[in-house]
Amino acid sequence: MRQDQFDLIREWARKRGIYEKGDVATQFVKLSEEHGELAEAILKEDVDGQIDAIGDMVVVLTNLAELINRKNPLWININIEVCVEAAWNQIKNREGSMKNGTFVKE
Repeated sequence: MRQDQFDLIREWARKRGIYEKGDVATQFVKLSEEHGELAEAILKEDVDGQIDAIGDMVVVLTNLAELINRKNPLWININIEVCVEAAWNQIKNREGSMKNGTFVKE
């Protein structure tokens, strides 16, 4: 995903009042809904549905991070880019092996 895609998502959400009227809890519920749609698409081997659900989850996660940031009293910059970078920094040197289709860290 190009970096500017996140800015486009945030602008889309801002124009629709998600940041003004939405809240963290409802965005988390929305993420759970999209999670369920992904599970269904995986079970049905629906590739288009999988792409749609994963994309929708990225949109919701972008908005969830922005809402958390806006409600953050510590003024710590939290956004999707910061979260992805933090996750990458945690896993980039992680060692482990595959067991039963799952990566198990050392």
